[in-house]
Amino acid sequence: MKRLTGILLSSAMALSLTACSGSAPSETTAPAAETTTAAQTEAAATEAETEAAGIPDGTYEGEGTGKGGTIKIELTIKDSEIADIKVLEHQETPGYADAMDKLRETMIATNQIDVDMVSGATLSSTGFLEAVNNAFEKTGAASDLLTAKAAAASEEKADHYDADVIVVGAGGAGLSAAITAAEDGAKVIVVEKMNNTGGNTLISGGEMAAPGNWLQEGEGIEDSADQFYQDILTGGDNENDPELVRVLADNAMDAAIWLRDDVNVQFEDYMLFFGGHSVKRSLVPLNASGVELIEKLQAKAESLGVEIHTNTAAVELVQTDGKVTAVKAQSDGQDITYNASKGVILATGGFGSNLEMRIANNPDMDEKILSTNSVGSTGDGIVMAQALGAQTVDMQYIQTYPTCDPETGTLLYVGDVRLEGRAILVNLEGKRFVEELERRDVISMAVKAQTGGVSYMYWDEASMQASGVNASHKKEYDNLIERGILVKADTVDEAAAHFGIDAAELKATIDRYNQYCADGKDLEFNKRGELTAFEDGPCYIMKTTPAIHHTMGGLKINTKAQVLTTDNEVIPGLYAAGEVTGDIHGTNRLGSDAIADITVFGRIAGHNAAAEE
Repeated sequence: MKRLTGILLSSAMALSLTACSGSAPSETTAPAAETTTAAQTEAAATEAETEAAGIPDGTYEGEGTGKGGTIKIELTIKDSEIADIKVLEHQETPGYADAMDKLRETMIATNQIDVDMVSGATLSSTGFLEAVNNAFEKTGAASDLLTAKAAAASEEKADHYDADVIVVGAGGAGLSAAITAAEDGAKVIVVEKMNNTGGNTLISGGEMAAPGNWLQEGEGIEDSADQFYQDILTGGDNENDPELVRVLADNAMDAAIWLRDDVNVQFEDYMLFFGGHSVKRSLVPLNASGVELIEKLQAKAESLGVEIHTNTAAVELVQTDGKVTAVKAQSDGQDITYNASKGVILATGGFGSNLEMRIANNPDMDEKILSTNSVGSTGDGIVMAQALGAQTVDMQYIQTYPTCDPETGTLLYVGDVRLEGRAILVNLEGKRFVEELERRDVISMAVKAQTGGVSYMYWDEASMQASGVNASHKKEYDNLIERGILVKADTVDEAAAHFGIDAAELKATIDRYNQYCADGKDLEFNKRGELTAFEDGPCYIMKTTPAIHHTMGGLKINTKAQVLTTDNEVIPGLYAAGEVTGDIHGTNRLGSDAIADITVFGRIAGHNAAAEE
């Protein structure tokens, strides 16, 4: 109706202006006025016919841009109603892609395309809504011709629930804790504020540092818990708590075996060499994706009777006689109390998506810096525990991942070719400027100092084939190519020209690097690991920039994963695990240590909470 009203109003205004004119229309102007009026009248009539006829039946395709790239949908209209919406193509991470299913169900149920976005999946929701609206525009009808229907009421939760252990957060740490507590015989409920499980683990590569693992043995790599312990301390500039680091190092291998044998996580038959580690020790889950971890952890938890309540935000911890005995939460405006007879475990993640908290603790981490984090990483657990006098540590240490999407901040898994030692980083001038396997913070600071604050990752076809990142992350690869962030070219000159890189200097850089490979030593940056020379084209260059990835600070815990007060006293009944905690990684977390951390301390928290009297 809005379009029709606008057209009729325009016609009326044109006629009124003609009628009120002080002079009669001339012979030369009259026909033009008559023609315009006739055209407007015809348009109005056509619009009126459309309204009378309703929305044309048919199928219409539309596109939008989600977090991972292009979303293509097919909208079916029948009898002026939304009969179906099919997603034809998308590149969203499972879990966040679930947002599209929720929106689809809502649109069909209500016969409306103007619906609320799914909390926690803003970019995926936006892309899907854009695609649907784009498709509907092709009907030629106004959206207010869709007659709204009343959606079925969502199932209302009870006002309270009782369990032995309440876990807040359904990411890797929370699910590890829930499984362990359930295996110890506890009744467990997990509350998650997002509409899906997974947190940052879901959108990570899922790699896990495990010293002395089964693949190291096959490759003849000597490693130990002691060596891993020292790498963590060194990587964190010795700002870590040695006792917590000792626990992590001593239990990482057992945690990997637990994931493999108890949770049934599948690992690939290769490892990655993350920066800051002294040896290659990082296991890679199936498809190099945290999706494998979350899917298997959730399945295991549910098989043990663990209840998972999504779309349920914890807002307050309740103490009884000094012990934490409950969690107050909200779901769709409803207040719910979750009573815990034994203990509460906070596994709410970090605060990388909380701009205010970031700036308060580190002013450099402002809105100009993009983030790889889930939008749910807002520090909720830290805030709730602080209200009970909990101690926080290392809050100023916020890590950026050095090679992310320069437009969205998304972690680029195609860039894992670097972690296999098969790529170099250069600047716009075509020169290397840092060791490619350095610590994340060191590389990020080095990138920040380059022209435009970006780096360019270069590798060849042999490296692409060896790494297989174009196949294992095909959707991401295709999207990067389509957007021009990654280029494949037959020659270095052609690839360099795409970004305006100094081709002559880049070729000289490649020649020097190849000589280092031949000599067996990188004379510029002492790159660790095996050096592999580049071959002739085709070659690849990808533009990247640092983005916020991990907050090292959080709640202070002891070796039993109990939360401590500012006086270093235990808060009875309160445990924490994962990125919500601090003092484990010091100033900087080494790549793949997070999965080890969340699994080790998640299991410790689950075991000790279940053992509470």
